[in-house]
Amino acid sequence: MKLLIAIVQDKDANRLSNEFIDHDIRATRLSTTGGFLKSGNTTFMIGLEDERVGEVLDMIKEASHTRQQFMTPPVNLDAQLDSTSAYPVEVQVGGATVFVMPVEQFHRF
Repeated sequence: MKLLIAIVQDKDANRLSNEFIDHDIRATRLSTTGGFLKSGNTTFMIGLEDERVGEVLDMIKEASHTRQQFMTPPVNLDAQLDSTSAYPVEVQVGGATVFVMPVEQFHRF
């Protein structure tokens, strides 16, 4: 048994959740916040058999897309302001972060 913890951007969460339902993958869905932009994420916790890990990783990879987004860097008030500190910069966001961990026991009541 394995426990997968998959963190995806909110924009990709519904599509991924539907994929899990279509393939009879039971997942617990949590709203989370974090990352560089402190943006909304969704964390899925999935307990499953070892032989299905590759299948689920493929689903996550297919549903979770990277995208470009503009953000304004935070201003450091202790530092001298330069001409670039107030301008938005383009950053890459999205994709997925997945942790795969062994599970000693798994119970569903």
